[in-house]
Amino acid sequence: MSSIILASASELNADQEDSVFVPLLSPPNFTSQVAIIGSNVCRIESLDYEIFENELFKQDWRSRGKMQIFQYTLMKWLLCFLIGLIVGLVGFCNNLAVENIAGIKFVVTSNMMLKSRYGMAFLVFSVSNLVLALFASMITAFIAPEAAGSGIPEVKAYLNGVDAPEIFSVRTLVVKIVGSISAVSSSLLVGKAGPMVHTGACIASLLGQGGSKKFGLTWNWLRFFKNDRDRRDLVTCGSAAGIAAAFHAPVGGVLFALEEMASWWRSTLLWRSFFTTAVVAIVLRAFIDLCYSGKCGLFGTGGLIMKSVAYKICLAWLISIFTSCLLFGLPWLAKCQPCPADISEACPTIGRSGNYKKFQCPAGHYNDLASLIFNTNDDAIRNLFSEGTNDEFQYSSVLIFFVTCFFLSILSYGIVAPAGLFVPVIVTGASYGRFVGMLVGSKSNLNHGLYAVLGAASLLGGSMRMTVSLCVIILELTNNLLLLPLIMVVLLVSKTVADGFNGSIYDLIMKAKGFPYLETHVEPYMRQLSVGDVVTGPLQLFHGIEKVGNIVHVLRTTRHNGFPVIDEPPLSESPILFGIILRAHLVTLLKKKAFLSTPALTGDTGGIDASIQFSAGDFAKRGSGNGDKIEDIVLTEEEMEMFIDLHPFTNASPYTVVETMSLAKALILFREVGLRHLLVTPKLSGRPPVVGILTRHDFMAEHILRLHPLLVRRRWKRLRFRFPSLRKLFWGTSASVKA
Repeated sequence: MSSIILASASELNADQEDSVFVPLLSPPNFTSQVAIIGSNVCRIESLDYEIFENELFKQDWRSRGKMQIFQYTLMKWLLCFLIGLIVGLVGFCNNLAVENIAGIKFVVTSNMMLKSRYGMAFLVFSVSNLVLALFASMITAFIAPEAAGSGIPEVKAYLNGVDAPEIFSVRTLVVKIVGSISAVSSSLLVGKAGPMVHTGACIASLLGQGGSKKFGLTWNWLRFFKNDRDRRDLVTCGSAAGIAAAFHAPVGGVLFALEEMASWWRSTLLWRSFFTTAVVAIVLRAFIDLCYSGKCGLFGTGGLIMKSVAYKICLAWLISIFTSCLLFGLPWLAKCQPCPADISEACPTIGRSGNYKKFQCPAGHYNDLASLIFNTNDDAIRNLFSEGTNDEFQYSSVLIFFVTCFFLSILSYGIVAPAGLFVPVIVTGASYGRFVGMLVGSKSNLNHGLYAVLGAASLLGGSMRMTVSLCVIILELTNNLLLLPLIMVVLLVSKTVADGFNGSIYDLIMKAKGFPYLETHVEPYMRQLSVGDVVTGPLQLFHGIEKVGNIVHVLRTTRHNGFPVIDEPPLSESPILFGIILRAHLVTLLKKKAFLSTPALTGDTGGIDASIQFSAGDFAKRGSGNGDKIEDIVLTEEEMEMFIDLHPFTNASPYTVVETMSLAKALILFREVGLRHLLVTPKLSGRPPVVGILTRHDFMAEHILRLHPLLVRRRWKRLRFRFPSLRKLFWGTSASVKA
């Protein structure tokens, strides 16, 4: 039997498939299989969150006893414990390394300034910053470009069903940790919260797949989860653990994963993520208490309660030099202030931390701008949040600090290095809030530190559009429940105002990177269309018993990942849809050479029973990018003329929709169930049993509006009113490609 092989209008030609170059400043393309991962342009695929229920899967579950089911549940909790333990250790080591590296830098610089060796102090300060920034940039650019940025957009897209190679590899994990430490220590205005989210997700993914074969780090006893759904839950717990480790906020970490990261949520996942973050909190608390004895060097309170590679390195070099010049030069513009007489801490302070930095001032005086800008980000936040310091800072110093932080955070986030946004946004918002408090002055009896907290909350809410999770994170940072009503109001107001202009910062980054992210809401125009209006064909189909040569030809000439399987007479009275089979499963069948000499059902001609020749583990999902490829399969001419019975390996109960269903309703089903393929069947009999396949690219606005340009004007009017700054982001030019 021959398969129905027709040229697909959505296929790219060979030249287009080989090219993955996308101009970084071009409009995002949501209908291609290419996106920007970190700082590298990579191919992307969709994830199979649907359980693939073929005969082998059913036999595997029927054969499991109570003990195996108990082991399956126990392993989930054990992995959550391991995720929390490892992420907690990594978070502590990150804080320990940053505090000591940055501390040594500031101590050496301050000691030179005490000896009036200002030129040498600037040289040491700038060179150390340059070395740290270049180190972070070079290991990222040359070893793991996927580790650039915060990593939150990549993790969020993964949890929405978008997979990309190397985003959770061991190499990415190591570069993310080391690069984040180096970048934060270099005085760049970047944070470690975003990289910690990516780090937690990497750890969870590696544990979920049993380690990494590439680096020889494998643990067979951990290879218990064989599908994307279980690994997705672990990555969700890992992202929650990352925030918990960054801010010492276990409850805030859970709410962050629920509100911002996860596209699917269940009550069992709530408990597992809470258990994971609780383990993180316990580990951090234990090690921080150990450091209070003075055994951790300069470690204080543990931090907070896309062009060529040469271009990227040069950009990091320029930004580092520019940042060092500003951080060292701007404090000279501030006037020295006399130390207050009624303070309990030392004034002035010499070294890396403290509210009253001496810098170039004489004895008994301090430099208020240096206390903010010539400091680590964590110490600057603590100084801004501190109570009883209403008279510590001058208007000009706080204003200069706010403007500097605002522009440096924009510049620093663009370098090719692990860089987060949380801490820069908090610093910038806190300085803005403190300045407002100073302007209000005697008209209010509220402490200026409270204004700084509210300013940080307002900028976080306006940029990240989270409310509940940010509220809890800030409360856990400040440990002041009395702030709850004010923080709630500030977050709601800032989010409401910002929603009238554009999307959240992470949504905008995902759009710029080209991730085909499925939103929770349905566009109004989707209710005017049926699924038949957006399905592009014709299709690639296989028969239940298919010739090996036809399968090899289809797999080598297309990049589709799912193929409908149909039965025709004499296997059925009329052509019917039997189910869907995955590309990876077909490659496994070819690799195992499960062939028949004649086109007959398995067993009818003496062939080996599928349940004997294969197990469910043969079709288990491997780590990202580790699957077999059709190019590696070598077959003889005789084998190419043989046949494969696809029935035992086909999902005979796929999700299907009739072609007259509204596109809005289909999107809700597709997203809520977590599908990769949604089969479309005809309304009337007498037609082929399947009309087409819907993938996430078919729900992207660019694909739909390209097929139905009359909808553009109506959608444009609505977008112009709601998101005026995104006008140019909705016009792609590439051809549609199936996932």
